[in-house]
Amino acid sequence: MRKLRNKITGNLIPVFRRRLSGVDALPQLAVLGLLSGLFTGGVILVFRLAIEWPLEYFLPGDGSESFEELDILTRAILPLAGAVALGLLMHNLATHDRKVGIVHVMERLNYHQGYISVRSALVQFATGVSTVVTGQSAGREGPAVHLGAAISSLMGQWMRLPNNSIRTLVACGCAAAISASFNTPISGVIFAMEVVMMEYTIAGFTPIILASVTAAVVTQAAYGSEPAFSVPPLTMNSLLEIPWIIAIAIIIGVAAAAFIQLIDTTGRHHHRPVLLRLTIAGLLMVPFAIVVPEVMGIGYDTVQFTIDNQLPFWLLLGAGIAKLLITSVTLGLGMPSGVIGPTLFMGATLGGAMGLIGAQILPDMA
Repeated sequence: MRKLRNKITGNLIPVFRRRLSGVDALPQLAVLGLLSGLFTGGVILVFRLAIEWPLEYFLPGDGSESFEELDILTRAILPLAGAVALGLLMHNLATHDRKVGIVHVMERLNYHQGYISVRSALVQFATGVSTVVTGQSAGREGPAVHLGAAISSLMGQWMRLPNNSIRTLVACGCAAAISASFNTPISGVIFAMEVVMMEYTIAGFTPIILASVTAAVVTQAAYGSEPAFSVPPLTMNSLLEIPWIIAIAIIIGVAAAAFIQLIDTTGRHHHRPVLLRLTIAGLLMVPFAIVVPEVMGIGYDTVQFTIDNQLPFWLLLGAGIAKLLITSVTLGLGMPSGVIGPTLFMGATLGGAMGLIGAQILPDMA
């Protein structure tokens, strides 16, 4: 086994590395994309299982998101205890090791050629699982993107690839993570090229789409081919719906601006000790968990209920506003949470509430 490994690292990888430096390196980049998709898909499977298994065992009812069925005392204690535990973990880490999420990936890509450490990946895995399992208002896609970028970057570092190849691998990992999380390969490609790479190139597009499709195939082997959300067929009954759709877009845009502003405002306290900040975040989470338990965890069950028109107006409005407030404040205080899941939750619930208002105004046309 050792001889085989030495032969691979001693003969094949140097040849592969030399060909990557040429102008016709697209086949080699395609191979990197396939490898990135395989490894990232496997890591995302482990990450999702690490979240779902404890919750399926601990939470009453079916599935891994039924925080609403917990008793009031447990709903109050769980996020507070989790926040204190996360605060202790982050307190014992160096400041540069506390950085996690998509923003950290973009920082490493723009200023450090995409080099991400093993320690960074381990910290992201631990904090990403802990925030969701302990009922914080968090998502799993941001941590998943970090993990996908990290495993792909580490693969490139192990192969001693040039910096431009490692940067491409980071983008492949990001696309593969989104694809594996939502079972949507095209959205993973768009996310990687528009948000992470911020450019479209033929040399980058080919390995990224291969990584995205490969990761989707890996997760489909475990979770099936169903998308993250089941959306019924949509029809427009009247052109009078268009002004209301524009109004919904404006209101959700205002909500997004308020979300960003709240994060910036609470983020001004980053000079405070991290244990104090996360403990305060946990305390703030307690009343929300008691009154509006839908905000706990990722909340994709609530998103699906909203799509299926199974929730009343006041619950949609209250849950959307509550998710906006508690997520932005806890993120600003330094909670290592993912933000993609909460933003989907906010958009779905606020949009659903506005849709019910529109149906009341024009019941025969909307």
